[in-house]
Amino acid sequence: MNQRLSTKDIVFCSLFASLTAVFGYIRIPLPFSPVPITLQTLAVMLAGSLLPPKTAFLSMVVYILMRVAGLPVFALGPAGFGVLLGPTGGYIMSWPIAAYIIAFLLKKGNLTFTRLLFSNILGGIIVVDTLGTLYLAFVTGMDMTAALTAGTLPFIPGDIFKALFASFISFSLRKNYSENLFKVFE
Repeated sequence: MNQRLSTKDIVFCSLFASLTAVFGYIRIPLPFSPVPITLQTLAVMLAGSLLPPKTAFLSMVVYILMRVAGLPVFALGPAGFGVLLGPTGGYIMSWPIAAYIIAFLLKKGNLTFTRLLFSNILGGIIVVDTLGTLYLAFVTGMDMTAALTAGTLPFIPGDIFKALFASFISFSLRKNYSENLFKVFE
């Protein structure tokens, strides 16, 4: 089995890592939470919905490595490895797993909007919020109720909107442009 990345994989990894970085600049701080509202989970959902599992996973790893290397790509915050050790680190570290799960769930079978939405909710909301909230509680010393109140509950309405939007965009792209869009670099 060929384990090398194709030119197409590299281009799409870079594209979705960059999209995640750009979406991080759309930031709304919440006074009661150390976790800001960003559109970065939308990029995670789009990567998972449009890319194969390995490429979706690697696109989020590339994004994290850009930040750890010191590039200002997290939501207008400090650069470096320390960001992953802070209160938002669990959310960020969950993104490669979430993108992989979304893509894996979509790998086989008929593509429907409902299936896309389910995959985005499971990977993009449940996985991200579960891992992020557990890490938030660990790093800050909050109990689980406080961590859920500060790191999950305020984000659910927006996350549902992002899952719907990512599913709609991905379904439209995959249905109408899949032959040309995903074969560009083959």
